[in-house]
Amino acid sequence: MPPKSHRSASVGQALDAAPALQPLRARLAASAARLDTIRPLLPAALRRAVLAGPIDDDEWCLLVPHSAAAAKIRQLLPALRAALEAAGHPGREIRIRVHQDPAGR
Repeated sequence: MPPKSHRSASVGQALDAAPALQPLRARLAASAARLDTIRPLLPAALRRAVLAGPIDDDEWCLLVPHSAAAAKIRQLLPALRAALEAAGHPGREIRIRVHQDPAGR
């Protein structure tokens, strides 16, 4: 029996290679595009800390590092929604979730 080839692939390559995962790939891209749209509206200190979270038909989630960041983002929600609508992203509820990054970013 010939030896198996163990090639490592990035997550993106794995998603591209598996047609069943294309909907997941599309959701990841949609979430990232939304974050790119609103990032200029975020306070400079939070731009790198806010992450794009899951997106579904009804809501989009933003991941923030602490409760103070969540409070600030909540204050900005009307402006964020307006920017998303102006950029052509369909209206979804924006949910804010405090998420501790295990990498310590």
